[in-house]
Amino acid sequence: MGGPQSPNTTLEECPHFNAAAEINLIQKCISAGKAVVGVCLGSQLIGEAFGAKVKQSPEKEIGVFPITLTKLGTEDEKINHFGTPLNVGHWHNDIPGLTPESKVLAFSEGCPVQIVSYSNLVYGFQCHMELTTEVVSLLIESEDDLVAASKKHKFIQNPETILAYDYSEMNAKLFEFLDKLTAAYKAQ
Repeated sequence: MGGPQSPNTTLEECPHFNAAAEINLIQKCISAGKAVVGVCLGSQLIGEAFGAKVKQSPEKEIGVFPITLTKLGTEDEKINHFGTPLNVGHWHNDIPGLTPESKVLAFSEGCPVQIVSYSNLVYGFQCHMELTTEVVSLLIESEDDLVAASKKHKFIQNPETILAYDYSEMNAKLFEFLDKLTAAYKAQ
């Protein structure tokens, strides 16, 4: 899941986050043929586990903005039900690295990599389809000055706009993706 850290965060900077251990665990899961889904920081850690370095997004995104499926995204049976565009949550400044084999399945106006498939069972979501009003309230509390940032940046919304959004459609589409991924894992 997400967090204020990046894959480059050191133990000295954040003693409760060990990026190397997280990456090692992800590599073990992938090698064992497990289904792996990373959200935000998790997506970036998956990229790192494949040897693809995290990058800074062209824009910082905080709020609810649409993603658009790529042609590959419309062909991916696990996410093509998302439709395009789909409003989803965002709370990031970085994007996951890409390998030659990875497939970008969705992008947004502010970020060229929103959903990536690293393999049939390994997906990274830079966007946050798991958000709820309760979670968003906690995220807003942790931001220094979201109101000021929303006045300066194109892809940062004010707290009232973010809190007023109904997250149920994106949540339902995420749950359907997870059901499809689980079925693919069980079928292997």
